[in-house]
Amino acid sequence: MESFIKAGHIEPSVIIFDVFGTLVKIEKRRSPYRKLMKWLKDNGRQPQPDDAKFIMSHNLNLAELAKLLAVNIPDQFLQELEHDLDEELRSIRLYEDTLSTLEELKKLGFRLALCSNLAMPYGKVVSSFLPSLDAYAWSYEVGAIKPESQIYQYLIDKLQCHAKDILFIGDTPLADYSGPTEFGMSARLIKRQNGQTLAEVLKDIL
Repeated sequence: MESFIKAGHIEPSVIIFDVFGTLVKIEKRRSPYRKLMKWLKDNGRQPQPDDAKFIMSHNLNLAELAKLLAVNIPDQFLQELEHDLDEELRSIRLYEDTLSTLEELKKLGFRLALCSNLAMPYGKVVSSFLPSLDAYAWSYEVGAIKPESQIYQYLIDKLQCHAKDILFIGDTPLADYSGPTEFGMSARLIKRQNGQTLAEVLKDIL
């Protein structure tokens, strides 16, 4: 798909969004995966540099993941983690401007995609909130996390486009700006904590 030309300059034809902190938020954080890793450390397992990647790049639910990491987790503790996870998932909300912005971009002819580092249970909930988009790169399905090039390449392959055609929007400098730009995309950061909106980040497009 050719990039659009607007106001004398070339614009991307594809916009890829990060999810948490960009399109959706968690209102009641319970951090079940962090609690799991703390329990493992307290019970003799040394933390590994790739623990976060392991959690987010395996297509497993919480109980399956816990049993891969340790065979002796008490059932009661696992039930507490599942309860925390359920509470957290139920508190996921869209930012007020998410749906209207996605719909407006669709009307303008942009192809839209999501790219997110997250554990499997979160992806299913997010998918239920959002309209159908052109491509999805969930880290637990791809088997790679941002800023690894494999997750960006996955989207390139799905969308059958070039990196230069893509604008990446997210809230994390390494995963959503440095990673995409080093891969050849354009990228912009959104600062939701400062009240910044998608319209402000995309003011030259919308």
